Parts: sequence; structure tokens; C-alpha cells
Amino acid sequence: MRIVLHVDLDAFFAAIEQKERPELRGKPVVVGADPKGGKGRGVVSTTSYEAREYGVHSGMPIAQAYRLCPHAAFVSVNFPVYRQYSDRIMAIIRPYAKRFQQMSIDEAFLELDCTFDEAREIAREIQNNVREKEGLSCSIGVGENKLVAKIASDFQKPNGITVVLPNSTRRFLQNLPVRKLYGVGKRTEEVLRGLTITTIGELAAYDKQRLMSYFGKWGIYLHLLANGIDASTVEEGDDMKSIGREITFDEDTDDYPTIEQTLVLLADDVCNEAVHQGYSFRTITIKVRFSSFETHTRQRTLKRLHSDRETINDVARELIQPCLETKQRMRLLGVRLSGLKIYGRQKQIGDYV
Repeated sequence: MRIVLHVDLDAFFAAIEQKERPELRGKPVVVGADPKGGKGRGVVSTTSYEAREYGVHSGMPIAQAYRLCPHAAFVSVNFPVYRQYSDRIMAIIRPYAKRFQQMSIDEAFLELDCTFDEAREIAREIQNNVREKEGLSCSIGVGENKLVAKIASDFQKPNGITVVLPNSTRRFLQNLPVRKLYGVGKRTEEVLRGLTITTIGELAAYDKQRLMSYFGKWGIYLHLLANGIDASTVEEGDDMKSIGREITFDEDTDDYPTIEQTLVLLADDVCNEAVHQGYSFRTITIKVRFSSFETHTRQRTLKRLHSDRETINDVARELIQPCLETKQRMRLLGVRLSGLKIYGRQKQIGDYV
């Protein structure tokens, strides 16, 4: 029986800002673009839990965040500092795993070789070590696969541990909103609601052929996920074939500054991950899903290996232009690096900033 842990650092960027700046502790903090008195462009990257009480969340336009919580502390993204914390925390977590896969700067999957009772104790030990050594909290989900573990880690935030036993997987999922599943954003949720599907259990019981008529092959994938089926593996970093990040907008958008800011955040994150894992890259791919669910990918393979964010930003901006020219509203945006080659391990992020 495979046991997977998903470790998710709570409000990571905002939590670091509050730790580094004691005057921000207990106050609403919004990490992202400058709001410029409510007229700024760009999106929110992360918020503290205090800011979330005012309805501010990641991916929200920064001007809207300012209107909801004008008294919040708005701070710029500081990737070099966040990466330093991430490197140290991942070094704490990694030794517990039989297989380890860092998914982003603030989350990782661990495959364990133990019982579920032992996994719960390991999760508690990880939380204690991260809190004692770095002063930050994390939430952890434990399940039979990556899907269940990831959903479980979000179940009791912040600083929660949720263990889902194999015989409880479908019961755990059935009453959760469909939005909890991979790839289900606002638009997909609306379509499913039109089919009288609002919970994961209702999606699991729905006719697969009808789902295919609405979503194509993606409908089969949604049906499998709703039934708790996920065969994806926890992949070690050295076997990594690509590094990618995606964001599903809370509302479909054709606002260029918002799209550009999101593109920059994604490019920064994949570059930071490549540097952290010791990879250079040759191929850059962007992925766009429009409000119609039509999905496009465009890529470019470079003549030589690169490891700098400027190259990713420049190429990604060029690749996305034809998508912008369609004037369609976007619901998802992603950036992926491939053609990876190890050039050394654990480089310092400051060397590339």
C-alpha cells in the first residue's frame, strides 16, 4: 500500500514577511503588486490569514484587494528570501521520504514506507521541526495517492494534519465541492452546476459518456479523480522531465496587465525551482486555456541551455502574443520548462537574481 504525504506551507510568503517583520504579525498582509491607492495593476500572490478574513485571496487583482482591505500591509514579492526559507524547510522534510517531489516553492509530496499510524506521527514530527527550526507552520495531508493527500492537506488549515485511510477515500471526497479537484476552476464549476453536480460524490456517480460530451477526454479524467483514482507517481528530482506551474484565474480575464503579471510570477517560480534543483533548460512552453475550455500550448526550443529568468520571461511573452490577439478571456495560464540538464546541485538563488 502506497502512502503519500502532501506538505503545504501555510500562507508561505505572507508568513515569512510576518516573521521577518514583527510589526506585521497579527495584521492583514498582502504579497504582490503595488496597489497604488487602489489603481495598481497585477495580482495578489499570497495573503496572510488575517487578510483572508476580508475576502482577499491569491490571484485576485491587486486593486480589488485594496478595495476590500485598504489598511492591509501591501508588500512586494521577495523570491530570494522565500527561496532561502524553502531550501531550508525542504532539507528538513526530504529525509523522511522514500521518494520526494517538490512541487513548488511551498509544497512537496513524500512517499513513505510505513503504516498510516506511523505516517501520522511523521507528519506531526515534520510540523514540529518546521515550527521549531524556521518558525513557520505547515498543513499536511496523508492518503493513498497524491490527489487525496493534496486535498487532505487543505482540509484543516492552518497547521492541520488530515489522514485519509484507503477505505475512507470516497467517503472523505463525496461531500466536498467539485472545486477541490485538480483543474476545476470557476468556469468548470459553473458547467458542472448546470448538470446538477456540486459535490465530488455527485461527479463520481455521474455518467462518464455524458461528461465526455461536455468535456471530451478531460471528462474521463475528472470522473477518475472524483472517484479518488490517481496513478501519478512521486517523482524524484533527478528524474524530473519538466518543471511547470499553472494558475486558474478565479474569474476569466482578458486584462493584459493581469495576464502579464501572472506570467511573470509563473516564470519566476519555474526558474527558481530549476535553479534550486540544479537544472538548466532548453525548451519553454506556455499553456493557455480560454473560457471556452479550448486549450493551446506553444513552445520554443533554444539553441543552447539557459538558467536565467530573463530568457523565460522574454520567450514566454513572445509565445503568448498570438493567444492575446484572439481577444478571448483566459481561465488558465501555465509556464513549463523542459529539455532539462543537471549542471550542479543546490545552487544559491542569489547567484541568479
